[in-house]
Amino acid sequence: MGRMGVARGLHAPLFVLPRKYEFSDSVGGLSVNRLLLKLAMSMVVAALFCAMPASAQVAPTTKKAASVKITQGPEIEQANSYLTIIRWTTNNPGGSPEHYGVVHYGTNPKDLSQTAKSPIRLNPGHSETVFRVRIQGLQSGTTYYYKVDSIEASGKGDGVTSEVKTFKTK
Repeated sequence: MGRMGVARGLHAPLFVLPRKYEFSDSVGGLSVNRLLLKLAMSMVVAALFCAMPASAQVAPTTKKAASVKITQGPEIEQANSYLTIIRWTTNNPGGSPEHYGVVHYGTNPKDLSQTAKSPIRLNPGHSETVFRVRIQGLQSGTTYYYKVDSIEASGKGDGVTSEVKTFKTK
């Protein structure tokens, strides 16, 4: 009996494929690992560009207040020609979550035709809302008259307007 070959390593494949179908650990000069990495990164980039954004969190509408009242202010936080800030507090006006604090102002108490407004998001868990409106580009050393109110994003007023007040810029 001759020697039954002792396997010290496989030198011949168990089956032979034609050369064009032969498996290899590289494809066109790229190792399989690098190829898979490039494929995975391409898919991530494509997903980022093609994905539809998830639905945004939308704050629930707050129960509309029967009567909105200014509970504090309006008062001047700062009165400079480059920046004036007016703040006031109301009970929560309710309605749509997106609101605007509005200041109507001018140098004549009978002509408050200039307007500044700042956005705010209502918090349905709070019983009060603090509005802060920034006014920029005023004249220094000038007396201004103003009144405040608030509106929903649609432009519908909350039904509260302050009396006319005054401030002087520095």
